Amino acid sequence: MIMLISFLAMAITLILPLFLYAFYQTLNLKTPAFTNWPFVGMLPTLLWNVSRIHDFQVQMLKSKGGTVEFLGPWFTKMKAVITADPENVHHIMSKSFDNFVKGDLFREMFQAFGEGIFTTDSIQWKYHRNLLQYLFKQRSFETYQEKVIHNKVEKSLIPLLDHVQQKGSMVDLQDIFNRFTFDNICLIVLGNDPNCLSIDFPQVAVEKAFNQAEESIFYRHTVPGCVWRLQRWLQVGQEKKMTEACKIFDKFLYDCIASKREELLKNCNKNEKNHHVDLLTAMIGEENSKGSENANKFLRDSAFNLFVAGRDTLTSALTWLFYLIATHPLVETNILKEIKENFGHKEKPWILSVDETKKLVYLHGAICEALRLFPPIPFERKEAVKEDILPSGHHVYPNKMILFSLYAMGRFEDTWGKDCMEFKPERWISERGANVYVPSYKFFSFNAGPRTCLGRDLAFLQVKMVTASILWNYCVHVKEGTRLTPTLSIVLLTKEGLNVKITKRM
Repeated sequence: MIMLISFLAMAITLILPLFLYAFYQTLNLKTPAFTNWPFVGMLPTLLWNVSRIHDFQVQMLKSKGGTVEFLGPWFTKMKAVITADPENVHHIMSKSFDNFVKGDLFREMFQAFGEGIFTTDSIQWKYHRNLLQYLFKQRSFETYQEKVIHNKVEKSLIPLLDHVQQKGSMVDLQDIFNRFTFDNICLIVLGNDPNCLSIDFPQVAVEKAFNQAEESIFYRHTVPGCVWRLQRWLQVGQEKKMTEACKIFDKFLYDCIASKREELLKNCNKNEKNHHVDLLTAMIGEENSKGSENANKFLRDSAFNLFVAGRDTLTSALTWLFYLIATHPLVETNILKEIKENFGHKEKPWILSVDETKKLVYLHGAICEALRLFPPIPFERKEAVKEDILPSGHHVYPNKMILFSLYAMGRFEDTWGKDCMEFKPERWISERGANVYVPSYKFFSFNAGPRTCLGRDLAFLQVKMVTASILWNYCVHVKEGTRLTPTLSIVLLTKEGLNVKITKRM
């Protein structure tokens, strides 16, 4: 024990001065640079810029032609290729799909996800993918989800906004969207409505637990694995928060599974057909041949993955979209003009139907543009099974992390033109007035290749219904000069929320 303490003391004595010197030099850099310092590697630069990590990556990747190699401290396995090059994305996600996987380290870092569709590879991933693809295409489920979204907008969102505008006070629109999407995903996945979206703004512990788990996962990407593993063992810092969050949402999900099984059993004994075709009900039907313990774990993991896919991502998309619309009056005018031209005869309050969403070409472009600039999932990661050379010329080796910066991808002139930093829905509309198709390896917000998001159409449906309904019935005012800061999480929310004032549109 004494020898171990002595060794650690000696290591600290030798390495700390170098680390501090590298950190000091980093502070004095006029331009961002991933300088590879002795012993500590490029970690000081990363730590210094972690509070603005997304914009820092944009600067870094632009200065390096779209791809850069990151090397952490020599005693860690903190090595990665970071890229925003569409050709690299196309190669990894499509052309050489079988050679690039999530990997064991990914599953360890994303342990809260369990063995769901986002963390698994090969046969297990294909099973999840095929099952969900089959369930999503069932007409009964499509009808159910459309009804859920419409009802939640009509009976919860509109009444809440009416209440808020009557009070005349500021309200956090991101919080409202968080509650809306949480209720929606609970209904669609679990058939359960927690009624978070109500005028008393109830505190929901499980909703906060999901947020905490995502922040803790992001933290694991910013420090060497030995650091967060030690914190996990000692149960301190972010790792303690992660453990507590997991206990809360695991209890919530397992309670919902048990309740659903009991409900289905009662209906079966009564020879009654269950008309609720939520995903949990459908998956229980598909998994009834498995043992109870394994089946419950499968259902828990599937549900958690669907929660992340269909809740925070939509909150992010709606928040940034409304921020951009509110700060670009001409875009708001064009959206309202399009709605009026198509549905001007509708009385207020009015809620868009599913078929009506297909007519809003300009709104679709505005949504794509918001997703380009502020992708809900700001980074994606993979690792190679076998050695390979990327189109950019960078070598990748087995177990070496590959990070895609989706945030940076939307800000490259080579892909989007010199006006890439501007919010221009028109770039998504052709001369004939139809929406322009952009390959998924360039517009990466819904993933690409075989892992392309199954819920893409459902996401557009929800965002269009919510956006059109709010803008047609209300004016959303953002305080002049408001600037939002992205959170440090695996989902691109805002640190400040989105504080707005709501008034009736006359």
